[in-house]
Amino acid sequence: MTVTALETDRLLLRAPVPEDAEELAPMYGDPEVMRYVGAGRTLTPEETESAVQRTIDTWATDGFGLFTAVRKEDDALIGRVGLIRRNTDTWKTAHAGETGPTELEVGYTIGRPFWGKGYATEAAAAARDFALERLGARRLIALIIRGNDASENVARKLGFEYERDVKFGRRDAQLFALER
Repeated sequence: MTVTALETDRLLLRAPVPEDAEELAPMYGDPEVMRYVGAGRTLTPEETESAVQRTIDTWATDGFGLFTAVRKEDDALIGRVGLIRRNTDTWKTAHAGETGPTELEVGYTIGRPFWGKGYATEAAAAARDFALERLGARRLIALIIRGNDASENVARKLGFEYERDVKFGRRDAQLFALER
């Protein structure tokens, strides 16, 4: 089932398009935002374009992925929130049809100008509900780099509970889970 958009009170979550890269580049170039994302390093505008294209490709393969989060009041692109299929042996992104154990992660990255306004919780709740209600997921995870208290707070507000520590690349992370 492919759904290309979700709505919340304040946000439109839509499938990504290549043009998103230009507006996302400042977010991905911000060391404070990227501190707890992936390897913890910033991305160049070209790397942001590649990241957006990978997300578009994931949508084409899986029928879902990270949504582009847009604030309704002014059409500001505030970040990316959605679902990531993870290979539990490596914690790398997995795609439909790949072999090996997988988990479905609710992921969220919001640009710094939009922090502290509840957008991550609002958008991640919509992604969680989509996964549970429309995709029929029985279990969801959130991988949170150790020390990212704001992200941990979002996960807990959404009903996720700490399960165990894991290695995410070279970084120490906590796995939070939500069982249906």
